Amino acid sequence: MRNIKKMTATALFVSFGIVLPLAFHSIPNAGVVFLPMHIPVLICGILCGFPYGLVCGLVTPLLSALLTGMPPMIMLPSMLSELATYGLITSLLMRYVRINNPYIKLYCALTGAMLSGRLVYGILNAAIFRAGSYSLEMWMSAALFTAIPGIAMQIVFVPAAVIALQKANLLEPRLQFESK
Repeated sequence: MRNIKKMTATALFVSFGIVLPLAFHSIPNAGVVFLPMHIPVLICGILCGFPYGLVCGLVTPLLSALLTGMPPMIMLPSMLSELATYGLITSLLMRYVRINNPYIKLYCALTGAMLSGRLVYGILNAAIFRAGSYSLEMWMSAALFTAIPGIAMQIVFVPAAVIALQKANLLEPRLQFESK
């Protein structure tokens, strides 16, 4: 039964990852600024664990590209890699990092995944997807500076959503937050 709950939650996070960007893309360049597809994948990795976070990170951009045209096919391989990394790393850090404070553990998993995903995005763009035409300046601009509002949203919204969902007992607790 536990796996069915996690599969259902993963499907729900994938659907949020398809629908949420639609709201943001009505504003020009809002997708690259606010990173709305990243939020459900990060939450899924934290709450559902491995392999569900990884699957969510792979399926979300693929289905979104097929159903909505976002991300464009030219960006799909790097988005798949980045979001799969988010889902995988959040899952692994939540499982294997031994920190007693659930808030610190949550932020460690989140920031570790965000840094890893951005590094994978940059390395794969430079080495494979846009080899020869991708520079450190392009990576700094796209992955860091342009995305500052999205990074801030992730740092604020993802922990708030995880805490709310855990306190609502919608999935098996991975973190024990004290009730107040």
